[in-house]
Amino acid sequence: MATTLLTRINERLHQFSKTEKKISKYILHHAELIPNMTTKELANKADVSEASVIRFAKTIGIGSFKTFKISLAQELAVTDDYITDFSILQKKDSPYELFQKVVHVNKNAIELTMESLEKKELDDAVNVLKNARKIIFYGVGGSSIAALDAVYKFTKLGYEVEFNADFHYMLSKVPHFNSQDVFVAISMSGKTKDVLDLARLAQEKGAKVIAITNMNKSPLYKEADIRLATPNVEQDFRIGSITSRMTQLTMVDSLYISIFNIIGENVLDEYQEARDYVVKLRR
Repeated sequence: MATTLLTRINERLHQFSKTEKKISKYILHHAELIPNMTTKELANKADVSEASVIRFAKTIGIGSFKTFKISLAQELAVTDDYITDFSILQKKDSPYELFQKVVHVNKNAIELTMESLEKKELDDAVNVLKNARKIIFYGVGGSSIAALDAVYKFTKLGYEVEFNADFHYMLSKVPHFNSQDVFVAISMSGKTKDVLDLARLAQEKGAKVIAITNMNKSPLYKEADIRLATPNVEQDFRIGSITSRMTQLTMVDSLYISIFNIIGENVLDEYQEARDYVVKLRR
């Protein structure tokens, strides 16, 4: 099935200049290759200049070639063959075939996350978390899994960390925040009311808000102090969170490993002590 972006290019093909047509035809025939190409590589393949490739992205209403690649990759990921789409009921794949599809889409989702994330935003998030007095991770539904995973990891680092699925309980905690604290809001859509309400309250108290969310029409992305952008790899109406959860967990793991890399030597004794108790109490 053609994606919205590819359809737009195809429908405007007759309006394009000779150079734009060369770029369009290459993209239409090799769409799956574009997300991993540089402007120079596409320019060489289409036999045009790099400047022409950059201008082409703007001509079709996309701000930059990087944004074009992300948008195209996301649209290619969410197709009729996508495993969390209800169309899966029309295909009776074997368990092993479905296993292969799960591996494939999760791998693609992680690779797309590398394209979505801005290095500076990640650096800012690590610097803020490193010096935090308290940290709250919060998400609803599938996003709560990433929040809970983050609590387990950051607790091991010695931070005062919290997550609770009860919105009213969390509402009683956030007012005690100040400028030394961090609220990590996790939401694929960025539109979940409970997440937005708590994030806004945390900002009112002076805390930094880090958002793990997609950049497409996400209120949370626009309002957060620091934005860790994840790709939009699933449709809103789906049988369950799979690839979106994978991108969130990857972001949490990256934050955890980054902080451990900075302060790990200071908590090695505590890690070993916890491990000794685990072995001792193991049944």
